[in-house]
Amino acid sequence: MIVPSSRLLFWVAMVLLPFALLFAVEPAAAGASIFVVSAFFLLVAADAVLAFKSLDGINVELPELVRLSSEREGRFDLKIKNGHGKRSRLRLGLAFPREVVSLRDEQMIVLPAECRLSRLSWPCNAVKRGNYRIDRCYLESESPLGFWSFQKVLAAQMEIRVYPNLLTERKNLAALFLNRGSFGIHAQRQVGKGREFERLREYGPGDGYDEIHWKATAKRGHPVTKVFQIERTQEIYVILDASRLSARKAGAAAASGVSRVPNLKSEPGPVDHSKVRAIRSINGLSSLNPQPSVTALERFVTAALVLGLAAEQQGDLFGLLTFTDKVERFVRAKNGKAHYGVCRDALYTLEPQVVTPDFDEVCAFIRLRLRRRALLVF
Repeated sequence: MIVPSSRLLFWVAMVLLPFALLFAVEPAAAGASIFVVSAFFLLVAADAVLAFKSLDGINVELPELVRLSSEREGRFDLKIKNGHGKRSRLRLGLAFPREVVSLRDEQMIVLPAECRLSRLSWPCNAVKRGNYRIDRCYLESESPLGFWSFQKVLAAQMEIRVYPNLLTERKNLAALFLNRGSFGIHAQRQVGKGREFERLREYGPGDGYDEIHWKATAKRGHPVTKVFQIERTQEIYVILDASRLSARKAGAAAASGVSRVPNLKSEPGPVDHSKVRAIRSINGLSSLNPQPSVTALERFVTAALVLGLAAEQQGDLFGLLTFTDKVERFVRAKNGKAHYGVCRDALYTLEPQVVTPDFDEVCAFIRLRLRRRALLVF
């Protein structure tokens, strides 16, 4: 789409009005007036034709996946390809979803000459966890004489994953993440020998018959004893209720220390107060109720992920189960950075459902799937 610029309107007023007035006042200058006005319109028409070619060879590539934390400023890089290699001045805009706020909905950039690839860093701030997409990108370029602006819409496929912000909770529970063997100030001696298999050894006087490994004894031709150790790796499962009760608002004490409004002063320039009102409307803020309306499920998700970090720090296995009137998602207990990413991806889009929880279904599922002893945190 091509639109006239303010420069074109200015020069139309500067050329058309004086010569039209001259044509009306002085009939002898009619020929010169018609010639000047015609030449001006031909120049404007030629500039319009060139405007259609101003975006040829220019393409914008957005990253396929961007990960952000809610209520924390983030950035992503996009690539601008300049196929013709000429110096160009562009205005670039993105169709951000309502839950992802950027003080720069559009940016003016200059592509240098002889540069085929340019990079642009775009700041943004997510105010609500979830999965969002940007499917359109807007480009605008000026014609060579600046009389016209050519606008173009490019298709994009960019996924934005907004995860819960665990920074505040980790600061409050910093003692859980200290690099020490077990909780507490004093080391305590473990009582008992445990029942977790460690290795096999030769039979010794005093070993009980229940400790003999009979298959290894038959294979080797002499008694072999099993050696056990204290259970150090536990299985911990967090079970989250995502039914209608989880949609209730958490109290002010539960939401204390959580700032749902991003720092709009982090970017230069004046603050757009309309965006401030939009952010407040997303988070349920008003002048009468300054406290953020955090749901109980939001606190459940944050607590589950913090517990997963603590379990990872202590060398335990961590798993998840979410349910409503049925079991929604189940992640078997494991450890490692990749497994924590799986748990985080299983929770960041979790939303309350308007159904009544079915605890009988959950208990039946647990009895069928969990064969080892595990700690269940509801």
